[in-house]
Amino acid sequence: MKRLIARRVAVLGAGVMGAQIAAHFANAGIPVRLYDLSGGEDDRRGVARAAVQRLLAIEPAPLVEVARAALIEPASFDDDAPLLADCDLVIEAVAERMDIKRSVYARVAPHLAAHAVFASNTSGIPIADLAAALPAGLQPRFCGVHFFNPPRYMPLVELIAGPGTLPAVLDALDTFLTSTLGKSVVRALDTPNFIANRVGIFALLATVHHAQRLGLGFDVVDALTGPPLGHPRSGTFRLMDLIGLDTMANILRTFEATLAADPWHAHYRVPAWMAERIAAGALGQKSRGGLYRKGAAGHEVFDPLTGDYRPADGRIAPEVAELVALRDEGERLRRLRASAHPQAQLLWSVQRDLFHYCSHHLHEIAPTARDIDLAMRWGYGWQRGPFEQWQAAGWQETAAALAADIESGVAMAQCALPGWVFTDALQPRRGVHEGAASWSAARAAALPRAALPVHARQRFPDALLGEHVPARKVLFESDDVTLWLPEGDADDAHAVPVLSLRTRMGAIGAGVIDGMLEAVGRAERDYAALVLWQPQGPFSVGANLRDMSALMQRGELAAIDAFLVSFQTLTSRLAQTRVPVVAAVSGMALGGGCEVMMHCAAAALALESTVGLVESRVGVIPGAGGCKAFAQRAAQQAARWGRPGVDGLIDALSRPFDLLAAGRTAPNARQAVALGFAREGDSVVFHPQELLWVAQQKARALARTGGHVRPALPLPVAGRAGIDVFGERLAQRRAAGELSAHDERVGRALAYALCGGEVEPGSPADAAQLLAAERQAFLELVATPETAARIAHMLETGKPLRN
Repeated sequence: MKRLIARRVAVLGAGVMGAQIAAHFANAGIPVRLYDLSGGEDDRRGVARAAVQRLLAIEPAPLVEVARAALIEPASFDDDAPLLADCDLVIEAVAERMDIKRSVYARVAPHLAAHAVFASNTSGIPIADLAAALPAGLQPRFCGVHFFNPPRYMPLVELIAGPGTLPAVLDALDTFLTSTLGKSVVRALDTPNFIANRVGIFALLATVHHAQRLGLGFDVVDALTGPPLGHPRSGTFRLMDLIGLDTMANILRTFEATLAADPWHAHYRVPAWMAERIAAGALGQKSRGGLYRKGAAGHEVFDPLTGDYRPADGRIAPEVAELVALRDEGERLRRLRASAHPQAQLLWSVQRDLFHYCSHHLHEIAPTARDIDLAMRWGYGWQRGPFEQWQAAGWQETAAALAADIESGVAMAQCALPGWVFTDALQPRRGVHEGAASWSAARAAALPRAALPVHARQRFPDALLGEHVPARKVLFESDDVTLWLPEGDADDAHAVPVLSLRTRMGAIGAGVIDGMLEAVGRAERDYAALVLWQPQGPFSVGANLRDMSALMQRGELAAIDAFLVSFQTLTSRLAQTRVPVVAAVSGMALGGGCEVMMHCAAAALALESTVGLVESRVGVIPGAGGCKAFAQRAAQQAARWGRPGVDGLIDALSRPFDLLAAGRTAPNARQAVALGFAREGDSVVFHPQELLWVAQQKARALARTGGHVRPALPLPVAGRAGIDVFGERLAQRRAAGELSAHDERVGRALAYALCGGEVEPGSPADAAQLLAAERQAFLELVATPETAARIAHMLETGKPLRN
């Protein structure tokens, strides 16, 4: 198998996980058949159909847009098993019970196509045991593919080979999962709970053990084990509520039953307080109460000492907070270990036992230390994996501290650290990640990353501490921007340079505009194309509001006008460059950042990007060509409808007017296209690490074909007729109490700009006329005290003001 082409997919099991996996295939535009047990005689596919309907109510949303649900076809095992014959990939996601899985395999195996890949989404049942339940001819095409919840948002998928799985099947599935679904794949060994859950659940257990030993409340522990450890804010016990206490108990029982020889086996027990909560039906978030609940006076936390809830107000002690804030990671760990404070002891003890556990088990659960660290980043949202944390703190000194605690009997297990921890080729070990390699305890060697062709699409893959980071050749740099080439591109005749902003959140000020104009000029002179891309952080949150507010406070409206002129000059230049400029958008493209994207020849957007023109939230309108762009697109839309007259123009402007008046954003790239911020021809990229590669390929293709040339011809505008129609709508909403007086004023300014000003309806307007109307309306708004108050409030609180 050279390539997996999934024209249709089947997911077996319409539970929470199975349905959400099906949803993500639908997000990728792949038809999927979702199977479950038969319903009643009135609707044999009712179980699966209900699961599809439940997807629409889940938060965060599994589907990028509601319409994608139509790609999920409900099915039943009893009636529709023969339909599996047209599925190229079949994923089993039924309950974690061997008897249930065997029963499903017996039902479906006879109907699978001879080329189909069959995979189980099991979270811990050995793949070898599952493979043994399949016909011999199917075993080479069978493996484990463990998604993490929620599957749309969590990057990690663990790929686990069975005893007879063909390497080519694993490579093809790895490639498909990476590029088509945007997943970050780790190859795990076939051991209980694989990598991420094996390590992650142990980290939770270690925290539970030390919290009890040190007498710390659950809320205090969560404050300590969230951001202070580089982990999500859920910490430990809130994470258990998210997982579900009943699920946690099942995992612990699996650990207890399958890891009898493990030195930490004594700790694989369901705590008494957990069993009591489960018996009481307090399972966590899914039962609206577990270790935390919302009480009459606010959030409450369970206290196992009293067996009751109390107010949740856990805080880190000031002296411990000082230690956590230390920038030197080695000093931080040393001082936490030396401190007698229970909170400091918890932080040291949890990390010590985690390092001990991972080093002891590395040879049996993961090909390399890299796989453990990446699995914890991608599957549990840790900023660094355990080996990275250890290496950052100083490998040898930390290893000596671990050994001393093990020797003194204070560690959770008394097994010695493995010999490789201390030496590497007879030299003192400095870490496990260095250059292009990571330590493999099983192979007793440092191994490079896997080199599938699909990985070449990731120009800058997630790099671990100590790993080689591809270099950049700087072509031009200012305080605000950098124009550069990726490593290896400097001698490429078809190289596409990259422009990145150096400002916080990609905020656009005068320096950014000057730098971007300079970069465009250099690209036109020396290269065939240009890509705008941010290595870290959002694409751009738009104009620098703080600078704008300062000018408003000083009454320098002429300076604001000059800034708008320069910003409009930039976007106009982007729209008419002699070489294609492609925006590679990830994170956020808001306000002026969205306007920059809209004026580029094309865009490539990471799926999970928030895009929109949000200026109305601070009492202004888009002023860098956003209104002009929507006015032009509306004219083109009306022409495509065959209604180029004024009525058609007004109808085509209605949705953009509502969007911009509300400051509404598209929550993902698919919706950015649907709402008109991005264009139909723009690329939606599922794997964020492939974004730069896709944008560069798009730029090269446009350069070769001349597809970026867009003549700026005059187009008809709605003029006075449109302003009157939108003004009447605003007046009605004001009368109904939906808008304030200033909301109405902002809306009228927006209508003025979108309709090309007070001109004859249907008259042609060129770009300069539309930009002038936009700038006039913007300047009138910034002169008002209400807009000044809105901007000041947003800067102070991060929230919009309704005044």
